[in-house]
Amino acid sequence: MRIDNEFTVGVPIDQAWAVLTDIEGIAPCMPGAQLTGVDGDVYSGKVKVKVGPVTAEYAGTVRFVEKDDAAHRAVLDAKGRDSRGAGTAAAVISAQLRADGGRTVVTVGTDLKISGKIAQFGSGMIKEISGKLLGQFVDCLEGKLAATTPAGTRSRPPWRSRHPLSPTTRRHPRPRRPRARPAGGSSHRRPRPSRWT
Repeated sequence: MRIDNEFTVGVPIDQAWAVLTDIEGIAPCMPGAQLTGVDGDVYSGKVKVKVGPVTAEYAGTVRFVEKDDAAHRAVLDAKGRDSRGAGTAAAVISAQLRADGGRTVVTVGTDLKISGKIAQFGSGMIKEISGKLLGQFVDCLEGKLAATTPAGTRSRPPWRSRHPLSPTTRRHPRPRRPRARPAGGSSHRRPRPSRWT
């Protein structure tokens, strides 16, 4: 079964690549997944998947078979066995990143082989569930990426602009107080001495 997905994250490609290739860091973002151990470049874990009324819990491993930092391309091999039954699952997952201005577009292709009770629901339902799980993963990933973005690189809201001509920072002249006049209402002023004498 082939499953293709694509999503966009709002950070530059190098930052997105660093986070997406950190298996230990993104494991908590995978719905139903739990990382249980690391042995070199092999990661062990569990993942619980529910399709219709059937729930399967797979225990297995995942490892990089390709990781090209320059091309921003990675391929992972994942295998697992259902601890509640005789089902198995195997997947080869390829991810390609490409820059889109200050954002990153991530294209993910999965070749999935699955057996057991989950397989009886067919590719249509499995792809639908996969899309929902990916949406949850991306939401969590966006939060993690936002947390790694330096605060100084975030744009300042326009209503807090510090531009000298900004209406929010422009100073208005203070009104002048009227001068007190002598008693009797006279407006006669004392003559000023000449500067030439």
